[in-house]
Amino acid sequence: MIAYILFTVLAVLPLILYMRNPYILKDLIYAITAVKIGIRMGKIKTHFYSLLDCFLHKVEKHPHKKFLIFEESCYTYSQADKESNKVARALATHASLKEGDTAALFLGNEPLYVWTWLALSKLGCTAALLNYNIRSKSLLHCFSCCDAKVLICGADLQGAVEEVLPSLKQQGIRVFILSEHCDVDGIESLLDKIKQASDQPLSPQLRANVNIKSLALYIYTSGTTGLPKAAVINHERLWMASFLQAIAGVRSDDIIYIHLPLYHTAGFVMGLCGAIEKGITVVLRRKFSASNFWNDCRKYNITVIQYIGEIMRYLCNTPKKDNDKDHKVRVAMGNGIRGDTWTEFLERFGNIRICECYGATEGNVGFVNYVGKVGAIGREHILHKTMCPYALIRYDTEKEEPVRDSRGFCIEVPKGETGLLVGKIGVKAPFSGYAKNKQQTEKKKLKDVFEKGDIYFNSGDLLRIDHDGFVYFQDRIGDTFRWKGENVATTEVADHLLMVDFVEEANVYGVKVPGHEGRIGMAALKLKENMDFDGKAAYQHVKNTMPSYARPRFIRIQDAVAVTGTFKQLKMKLAEEGFDPAATSDPLFYLEDNKGYTPMTQELFNSIRDGTLRL
Repeated sequence: MIAYILFTVLAVLPLILYMRNPYILKDLIYAITAVKIGIRMGKIKTHFYSLLDCFLHKVEKHPHKKFLIFEESCYTYSQADKESNKVARALATHASLKEGDTAALFLGNEPLYVWTWLALSKLGCTAALLNYNIRSKSLLHCFSCCDAKVLICGADLQGAVEEVLPSLKQQGIRVFILSEHCDVDGIESLLDKIKQASDQPLSPQLRANVNIKSLALYIYTSGTTGLPKAAVINHERLWMASFLQAIAGVRSDDIIYIHLPLYHTAGFVMGLCGAIEKGITVVLRRKFSASNFWNDCRKYNITVIQYIGEIMRYLCNTPKKDNDKDHKVRVAMGNGIRGDTWTEFLERFGNIRICECYGATEGNVGFVNYVGKVGAIGREHILHKTMCPYALIRYDTEKEEPVRDSRGFCIEVPKGETGLLVGKIGVKAPFSGYAKNKQQTEKKKLKDVFEKGDIYFNSGDLLRIDHDGFVYFQDRIGDTFRWKGENVATTEVADHLLMVDFVEEANVYGVKVPGHEGRIGMAALKLKENMDFDGKAAYQHVKNTMPSYARPRFIRIQDAVAVTGTFKQLKMKLAEEGFDPAATSDPLFYLEDNKGYTPMTQELFNSIRDGTLRL
């Protein structure tokens, strides 16, 4: 009888557990993966083993396996090792680089980017990954942040370097260009020296003092709110971020497509470094191309893709084809996909596992949506929260600061409410800050959060966690604005605008209005091809879907919505230009009560500015 009862309980228990938590199996798989990663990190810390060591191990294990495919060229793991040996020897001989030095990389996606990083690692040097879109003041700023002795630039970027060459020469910086000849005084050719160098292995003694806490990289923030900041990435952090592929279910026989810029965390760390950790093949492309994306996937038998920002929307906006589902892609990793795009992407391109994640390059807390819940950026897990304590706290968007109680401590929001994400800074979840920028580093620290003396990392992001433990991105604290005493989340407004049939892209932001408190809503729209803006239809839609305070009062029509090099929408410049017709040649529209969106005139603007027309 007892045995029968026990058997019945054991038989029914999984069903009860499933009914209480339908995601229990995926939670368990995640827990097992997290424990395995923890054990691996423990071994790496005890007997230091860098990602370079991991690469060399893969060279030894499968020397003839394809490592990098670029356009019509293909390199095995062994060939990549030898190419990087040549670069390392050239840099050691001609640039006098040695352990502890920093060199800045200023070039686009190409094999030499990978060889140069591996070469620097073999010399025990740190690489500063510069955004190849920056120029003049920003370029000098980024270079000076990292104390680099050497600048290595692509041949196509010589003009950008020449602009700042006098300053670099003044600082005694050696500048090398990846070409065989250069006649410019102060710029030395490097490609000829690489070709003449030996491809024999370098002694590990050259990097003998590198450890888990040593600097590995400088990766720069996108600079959407000012000059870019150099996030300090040590070897421990590099390892942890590279394990995303393991959580996403990437296998050793996969082929990953990297089209994101290698100067960015997603492309370099989660893409390239993650590929090295798994020992897989990388197909590298110079730049993202929506029209060539799926053709490349078919040509190279891609099984894993990456995305960021608006990329998935760009893919959904391409003309539909009969062979949309004809590919081998099974995993997509990234962040920034909207819920509507997520659903559309799956319907159109087939059963692909989308692994949405959340995190900042410099942050100490992140999330992974390992379940595949549409719209969520992650899921809470007790193991994760134990290792990286975090909380969502109440935030006052008007005062632009966290709300504190009578004792001066922050207030954690209940499940289902929006709050500012903060991560506790400690040994398990450190925050290294920004190179040579103590002010900005301290600005990201929030003190006395729940008790006297504690310190938390201020993510700057407003999130919401539902009752099932799924995490949703709401807005950046600088993007959310307050109008008529109400908070307006730009992402929510944009989601509603994208439902209008003639709108292809929407960028929502708040603009200041003279004589009014807060900021009023404005949206920059890109229209679908061969479609016009319909002011009455747009008004009807916002009226039916949004409260009055959230409706964009001004609309700006653009040929293309401005984004950063990593496909994040730019808002600051748009907000500064506001709704003044004299500040832009783009068509502007004004929401007239009960009438709809009508063309914005200079006369209307003057009336609003002078206060004769109240909003």
